[in-house]
Amino acid sequence: APAPASSAAEALPDSLWFDGPATATLTAEDGRFTDGLGREAVLRGYNVSGETKLEENGGLPFASVADAEKSAAALRALGGGNTVRFLLSWAYAEPERGRVDTAYLADVTAQMRAFLDAGIRVFPDFHQDLYSRHLFHEESWYTGDGAPAWAVEAGGYPRESCGICFFWGQNITQNEAVKQATYDFWHNEHGVQDAFLDTAETTMAYLADHLSAEEFAAVAGFDPYNEPHAGSYDSGQNSRTWERDVLWPFYERFRARMDAAGWREKPAYVEPNLFWNANLSFQKEEGGLLDAGTLGPRYVFNTHFYDQKAISGVFMPGKARDGQYTGDFESVRERADDSGTAAVVSEFGHPLKGAVSDKAPTVYKAMYQALDSRLPGADWWSDPTDSGPVLSGTQWQWDIYNGRHHELMNGNPDKVRTEGDAWNDEDLSAVRLDDSGKAALRQDARLLDRLYPAATAGRTLGFTYEDRSRDGSAALTWNPVPDSLPHLAELVGSGQYGVLLWRSDSKEAPTELHLPASFGTGDTTVVSDLGTVHGPPAYTRTTPVAVAPEPGGTGSRRLLLTSSAPAGTMHAALVTNGAPSPSPGLLAAAESELSAWAEAQG
Repeated sequence: APAPASSAAEALPDSLWFDGPATATLTAEDGRFTDGLGREAVLRGYNVSGETKLEENGGLPFASVADAEKSAAALRALGGGNTVRFLLSWAYAEPERGRVDTAYLADVTAQMRAFLDAGIRVFPDFHQDLYSRHLFHEESWYTGDGAPAWAVEAGGYPRESCGICFFWGQNITQNEAVKQATYDFWHNEHGVQDAFLDTAETTMAYLADHLSAEEFAAVAGFDPYNEPHAGSYDSGQNSRTWERDVLWPFYERFRARMDAAGWREKPAYVEPNLFWNANLSFQKEEGGLLDAGTLGPRYVFNTHFYDQKAISGVFMPGKARDGQYTGDFESVRERADDSGTAAVVSEFGHPLKGAVSDKAPTVYKAMYQALDSRLPGADWWSDPTDSGPVLSGTQWQWDIYNGRHHELMNGNPDKVRTEGDAWNDEDLSAVRLDDSGKAALRQDARLLDRLYPAATAGRTLGFTYEDRSRDGSAALTWNPVPDSLPHLAELVGSGQYGVLLWRSDSKEAPTELHLPASFGTGDTTVVSDLGTVHGPPAYTRTTPVAVAPEPGGTGSRRLLLTSSAPAGTMHAALVTNGAPSPSPGLLAAAESELSAWAEAQG
């Protein structure tokens, strides 16, 4: 049953003249994404959602299109996201060998459209964890997702057992059934990899055929395989040679299927060995697609990061601090730069319930800080141009059914899971439904709904955002305005603020920053060489500092900064919701102070 497509000529609500051309393409090259207007683009959002890993909604993220629409609107308006990693299920796409379920693909398309119509970019992901739920029996402590039952039955794998495993991820390296099934997939035993690639191609072709041209343009690419691992290595093989000789050829095969399905202009979001950047020394394995050569623009360097030290409850006493993850995320920037492509951290997060959940506010703040800049807050103002590119990232996860599931774990009616994410005792969703059925954040809105440069007309030189998020009742301020800039410090006060430093191009399209809901138009002050204003006006082509809704009709907003200066001109903008009614004298002094500081950066 084909999914009905909206009119190809219909623009999203609240679109401006440049939005269509900007969305038309997304290119990954030279360490950064660029949109259809050549502006640097930053993808920020969430994974939608771990519900796909469950059986209760048939391998779909949502029970209905209406729920998808509710989730998309909330993700845009409450979560500040402009992108989602959209999870798909191989098990439901190909329930019988050689038969792709077009009814499932129609439902996938309709639910994906809810996000595209809200102005949110999408990159799908055929998700797997522990290869397949069909490896696990009714009494298992854990479960998996990914491959269909027929692929498991073809292998005749042993009864799964992880032994003494305190975390579900230990199954990757300790569970013989998982290890053998994973190994067989990579070596195409029983033709399972061929079957997966056939299904992936059919799925991609279906999406290309059933989304309108404008909708398909906002599909940012495809993530072929979640968290790849060898299962076990052949004699003489190590993680690096496995990436080179096994994983990379798979990605090349997948890339060919993308081309055949009409996705030639879209990149593959390829993940290295999942342990390449582990922060526990005994888990870390050499990797990062070191031998793949230049990736852009055909591939994006796509990785995950979880602080296993913090999650363990043993290896990281205390909480995260300023600059905690700058080194970890710098390794991501370096790999993308060396590979000639853009990077995305497509999963990051920390448990919101349980023994180590007290670390979550600081862990998340430090992760977002590291996405924004490779500098700790204490160093940012003295050397902002060493920030590096602003990284794209999608937090794990956005599941509106959090705490309201009804999942029979491994089909066992005596093991009904309702709490948290309903999957292996995880609880990481940033959202839930309240008692009235309305989407509500489970984390501090100051942390999640962030100021970030969604599109920069030119080259970003440095960016920082002080969100003032809370750890309990304590405000976390890791990047105060230095005392050497007293007027800017007075203007910001105890409010949130961000600073963008960039070198413009000669294009007419504006630089745009997502404005959090906490930055009401009447509460927002912008200090910039383009203009200094409290309460920015509505956008016009001739208004250098302005606000406008973001496309999609969700009520989310953006700040638009338009430069008429020659290409190569350096600009600086500080955006804050600190001072409720700053005086003209304070605004003038702050502008002079920011200008002198920016000029000193060269």
